[in-house]
This record gives sequence, C-alpha cells and structure tokens, in this order.
Amino acid sequence: MAKREPKGVDVWVVGSVGIDDIQTRESDRKNLLGGSLPYATAAASFFAPTGAVGVVGDDFPASFVRRWEAFGVDLSGLQRKPGATFRWACRYDDDMIERTTLKTELGVFADFEPCLPEPYRRAPFVLLGNIQPDLQMHVLKQARGAKFVALDTMNLWIDIAKPSLLRVLKCVDLLTLNDGEARMLSGKFNLCECAAALQKMGPKHVIIKKGEHGALLFSGKKISIVPAYPVRTLKDPTGAGDSYAGAFMGYLAKCGRVTEETLREALIRASVVASFGVEGFGLEQLARLDARRIEARVRELKRMMAV
Repeated sequence: MAKREPKGVDVWVVGSVGIDDIQTRESDRKNLLGGSLPYATAAASFFAPTGAVGVVGDDFPASFVRRWEAFGVDLSGLQRKPGATFRWACRYDDDMIERTTLKTELGVFADFEPCLPEPYRRAPFVLLGNIQPDLQMHVLKQARGAKFVALDTMNLWIDIAKPSLLRVLKCVDLLTLNDGEARMLSGKFNLCECAAALQKMGPKHVIIKKGEHGALLFSGKKISIVPAYPVRTLKDPTGAGDSYAGAFMGYLAKCGRVTEETLREALIRASVVASFGVEGFGLEQLARLDARRIEARVRELKRMMAV
C-alpha cells in the first residue's frame, strides 16, 4: 500500500478490517471486503470527509483499496503489516437474524496498535468502532481535537473486558449498542432503566438498537424513536450496525453541531443508509448509493412516521 498524504477529515473511525465469507439462504459469497471499519466509513462518507484507522495484512487486495477509496474515504490511517488480514466467516439462519460464526482468524488485527495521522487528531467527530476497549482508549487519547465521541461495543467486550469498557465510557459522549447488550451491561431489563443506568456510566446520549424494529435515542431525559426502514429485499445483514453508526456520525459531522434536531435527523439517515446496505452483500449496495437516493428514502421514511 503506497504511502498517502493525510488529508483533513471531519470524522474518523477506528475499527476492524476483514475479508469475509458470508452464507445466507440465498447465496454463499466468499472474499468480501468486511470488518466494521469499511462499513462505517463508507456510510459516513456520504455526509462528511471521513478517515479510517485500522490494520490489514500484506494479503489485502489492491482491488479492496480501490473500492474503499471510491467512497472518498481517506485511508492514511490504514496500516499494512506483514501477515494475514483478519478473516471471518458466518452462516445466517433462514430468519436472517441469528447466525453461526464459522471462522475467526485475527491475523495482524491481534497486535493492532492504532495510531492517528496528525490531521485526524484535530477532527471534531470520532467514532470508536467495535474493538477491544483498551484499544479504544489508546486511540482516543491521541484525539486532542475531539468534540463529540461515539463508542460502539458488543457482548464480547461486556463479558471479557467490562472494567476497561467502563473506563472508556467515562470519556465518551454517546454509546451505541443493541437491546440485549444494553440489558447485559446495565443489569436492567426495561430499556428506559437500561439507558438511565448507562448514562450514569458517562455518556450523555445512548442509542439502543432493536434491529428491524428501529432504535431509541436517550439524550438526557429526552427520548427519540426512529423505526427501521422496511426493507423489501434483505440479502445480507452483515455490517448493518456499523453502517448505522457511521451514517449517524457522518451526518452530525456534516452539521457541525449536536442538537436535539441534528441528533434526530442523524437517526433517520442512519436508518436509511443501513437499509440500503442490507439489500446487497458487503458494500455492493452502498457503492451504488448517492445523496439523492438517500434523501429520497429519508423523505419516504418521514412520511411513514407522520401521524
């Protein structure tokens, strides 16, 4: 990977980069560009200049780099190390909700030490993607210009790295996780009680995702609810949560401010961009997307929400 001159970005994301094999009821696809980072940065790039912080091996295809850069994502924060790129394989059940992991090979991701290019350190918006909490803290300490920091997590880190997760939660503005993870981390069942407990851990804002049933944003004592866009053709749900978080932060970065209005509008665009992503495998559908189609579906979703 040739050395690139770092560019100024308004939002950057740190996360995993992988090569995925995905089996669904419709198809068996191999060697897809995957990991949380490509999904999140591609989604964010529709709204604001976006940078990626991750690591790949020397087996990472040049075609993947070109596909990723076609979104306009700055890859100066992407490290290439000797060894194999993270590889992951899964098989989805017919309901396209439950899945079985068939393979996880960390490769160079096992020793990843994120390092921010100098221009990234001044970026106002930060998304700490779903990686080990100590790594999230490590890279966040380099972000001296960060004004609004979001953190994504999962049940694995809640289970095996909870003390580290609690430390980094004290330093972020927003936490995003699904309803099962919210209950697991908070020890509560009612989602309002979950959010209140999570806010006491540090973040003022909490997004609790409920899959096809949408998401709830708890901001202080205010609650916003945005449904998922009703997808007619679901092909691959991989990366939907990452696309959701990326679009949310990209839209906030575009606005340059965090208010009740921009948060709610960001939720709507997150729902819309994620809905496009699951209509194809990997980044296929996001690669065909543009601002016009996003805003058309935003208007459609708003009409569905009107009462």
